[in-house]
Amino acid sequence: MKLETCRMTIQGMTCPDCEDRVIRAMNSVGAENVSASYRKGKAVFQVAKKDAIESVKAAVGDTGCKPGNIEIISGESRIKMDRTGDYDLLIIGSGASAFSAAIEAVGLGAKVAMVERGTVGGTCVNIGCVPSKTLLRAGEINRLARMNPFAGLDVSAGPADLMALVDQKNELVGKMRQDKYVRLIDEYGFELIHGGAKFLDGNSVEVDGRRMTAKNFLISTGAAPALPDIEGLKKVDYLTSTTALELKEIPKRLAVIGSGYVAMELGQLFHNLGSEVTFIQRSARILKTYDPEISEAAAKALTGQGMNLITGALVERVDQVGAIKRIHIAVNGEKRIIEAEQLLVAAGRKPNTADLHPDAAGVKLGSQEEILVDDFLRTSNPDIYAAGDVTMGPQFVYVAAYEGRAAARVALGFSKQKIDLRFVPGVVFTNPSIATVGLTEEEARKEGYEVRTSVLPLDAVPRAIVNRETTGVFKLVADAKTWKVLGVHLVAENGGDVIYAGTLAVKYGLTVRDLQESLAPYLTMAEGLKLAALTFDKNVSKLSCCAG
Repeated sequence: MKLETCRMTIQGMTCPDCEDRVIRAMNSVGAENVSASYRKGKAVFQVAKKDAIESVKAAVGDTGCKPGNIEIISGESRIKMDRTGDYDLLIIGSGASAFSAAIEAVGLGAKVAMVERGTVGGTCVNIGCVPSKTLLRAGEINRLARMNPFAGLDVSAGPADLMALVDQKNELVGKMRQDKYVRLIDEYGFELIHGGAKFLDGNSVEVDGRRMTAKNFLISTGAAPALPDIEGLKKVDYLTSTTALELKEIPKRLAVIGSGYVAMELGQLFHNLGSEVTFIQRSARILKTYDPEISEAAAKALTGQGMNLITGALVERVDQVGAIKRIHIAVNGEKRIIEAEQLLVAAGRKPNTADLHPDAAGVKLGSQEEILVDDFLRTSNPDIYAAGDVTMGPQFVYVAAYEGRAAARVALGFSKQKIDLRFVPGVVFTNPSIATVGLTEEEARKEGYEVRTSVLPLDAVPRAIVNRETTGVFKLVADAKTWKVLGVHLVAENGGDVIYAGTLAVKYGLTVRDLQESLAPYLTMAEGLKLAALTFDKNVSKLSCCAG
């Protein structure tokens, strides 16, 4: 049966008893799947016919409350929620995927609870994106003050006060956590339960001794820094991406095990604040899954700014003498020792599943202890879903939010749509930044495409020339038969802003010709996309500034 989903504002509800009275009244005149929140002053319900809405308003008025505006949310078919459990959706975790799911579910009329054992907000706002990016900005300003490329500017920078920067960072994090997470709990009217959750069976969990049930569950517990199996590592004072952001003094020397996006961002951050930084990487090149031109340009940028990069290194053991950490490595059979006051271990992440007891609920784990899900984000238990980093998919907050929203809609019967992660942009927030979307050249060939590529060095992009920052590259991957753009990859300042245009090009099947014939604002980094497209046919170095 097709039902109209409606949202009504209601004045006069002041407590849970008011909610129950309103729900009973609305049910009595034929409304279905009714939920009400006195905190929000709203109710969500479904009716089979629009002309039944006036009867619902009258029933609410008979309770002593005052019905207000009614908004028709959708006319979708919906699986009717049974109220046999304590909740329609119980979410374990409180990060991006959790809040996205909760907001979506409440809007669809579900009774929702969220369980959090630690700090509300998850990785991004507390210990990930927000704190690291604000400190990266501070580091970049410090670098430009010390090493600006323009003649005639007399600028300088004294020693950075890391304690003051961290205090300011913590203030920002606290405000954003409050504004973007904590305040939304009352705004949307779902319940927050503090404590650690573990499954008792397929439809119940225990939270600090309290048993609760739900029709559906969403696991949104995220991931944490992984610790590689290196002899002696647990005996030294090492840093992770979490603890590095709480340092109060800038280390004279910082060694970084790893060269993924976390390693590169934090390594450059400390370099820009004054540390001597050495990256230690096992593979032959950094960003080994990226196109070679991208990893080469990124390596050139890092080393050109004065950071040390050791590739093909096997870390044999770690020890500590006084305050100095010593990393014993072998490179092509040659033994070396890297010494540093601080050691950052940034060699991947692991899902937070250890305390969930997923086996009790029939939820299967993968080889990395991640929650295994299908294309609808369902686990091996069809009533339990998982979203975000705990599935070890793309580790981006916007992917987590997308998945949380999608999982809520499927779980509550509003959608049967599979998730689509074919066009996920990725950004490494170094300077120059590294941004990518779509297929690499190697991936395209493996998928059977006949491939054409263009590679445009950044010194051919006018914006980079006037910035006097020309280390970088644009690369486009295209289908040689249809000229559709299959991948966009770049190393350039503001690459994270540029890649959104690349994402639209790849997702919606734009061709190289489409990019060539579009108008790109002159002296923007985004113009590099058009110039890279023109490079398939022309030598852009022989064009006048705006002739493209």
